[in-house]
Amino acid sequence: MSKPDNVAAVPGRFIDLHVLQSVPYSNLNRDDTNSVKTVQYGGCERTRVSSQCWKRAVRRYFQRSTGQEALRTRRIGEAVEQLLAHERGWPQELARRAGQHIAVGSSIKADPPSNDAPAWSTNAMVYVPTPAVSELADIAEAAREKLEAAKDMKKGGKSVLPQDAIDTVLRSRNGVINLFGRMLAEIDDAGVDGAVQVAHALTTHATDVEVDYFAAVDDITAAWHDTTGSAHMGSAEFSAGVFYRYATLDLADLLRNIGGDQDAAHTLAQAFAEAFILSLPEAKKTATAPHTVPDLVHICVRADRPVSYAAAFEKPIAADRNGGYAQPSRHALDHYATAVTTLLGRRGLLSSGWASLEDKDLTGLGERTDSFDELITSAVTTALESHA
Repeated sequence: MSKPDNVAAVPGRFIDLHVLQSVPYSNLNRDDTNSVKTVQYGGCERTRVSSQCWKRAVRRYFQRSTGQEALRTRRIGEAVEQLLAHERGWPQELARRAGQHIAVGSSIKADPPSNDAPAWSTNAMVYVPTPAVSELADIAEAAREKLEAAKDMKKGGKSVLPQDAIDTVLRSRNGVINLFGRMLAEIDDAGVDGAVQVAHALTTHATDVEVDYFAAVDDITAAWHDTTGSAHMGSAEFSAGVFYRYATLDLADLLRNIGGDQDAAHTLAQAFAEAFILSLPEAKKTATAPHTVPDLVHICVRADRPVSYAAAFEKPIAADRNGGYAQPSRHALDHYATAVTTLLGRRGLLSSGWASLEDKDLTGLGERTDSFDELITSAVTTALESHA
């Protein structure tokens, strides 16, 4: 990646990731009516994928690649119940009581069972490393005699388990929580400011939402009764396009979350960049299989502030005269990046590089690399060295 002469003088903080990705006929993210999510931008309708949707895909990819899994749930007591009953040999009734006392025993208020939640559930969702369930089960194990002597929990009842010990477990965190943050105001010092910011993805051009009519044939009716027709009919919405995706990682926030551990920051930053680049939401995947890879990835390391290039596509991209939005989108990103660098100067820009299917040289995006892995490693190394 290209580096200005003044790298050593500027403390690096932000890793900006810009991705262009062609996605075929699909519906990656639906609204409450099962319709394709859209946005009006630049006077036309674009297909949109919400940041929450893509962040979940990123988290799942990150967890698979690093093994650092986390659990988000209101039913943490039920998880403890299942572990005690099925893995530690507790009687089902005693395990259920333990789960009740875990749910009620923290600083978070809890609701009694209902039709929607057959077990006690916390009012707020907890977000903890997956091993936290086992740690909460250990608390129950240590207080087994108290639980055997206790009664099943009732509304307004008090848990026999130590609140401080439960809260300590609910404060625990791992890499995915340190990256994406955690909102949990009910327990002191449990909240974590996320180091990652993710924008809603949107197409670089205008899109039309298409309605797909489908029918399901009843095999028995067709085979035995020699009749035609369907047993079920319906419709679904889909669209296609080239998406601009953007995220930034604040290294200062990440290092603060992990106590300044440079090696851990390097591992987490690389894993996040890979997950953001290669992840894809899985909605309707069995019907569309839209498993493309990005057409282009551009990474900048900046010391002053993050910079999104979404405005490169405020004017919707027109298709190439031979068809296709991918190449015109790549060239528009290159043109806009060049203009931004001219406008801002190179203050704070520590490095800039790209990797792509593009066969032309996009000089506005910095130094070209052959692979996403090489691009990520170079950016993360530069960011952490300059930060240090």
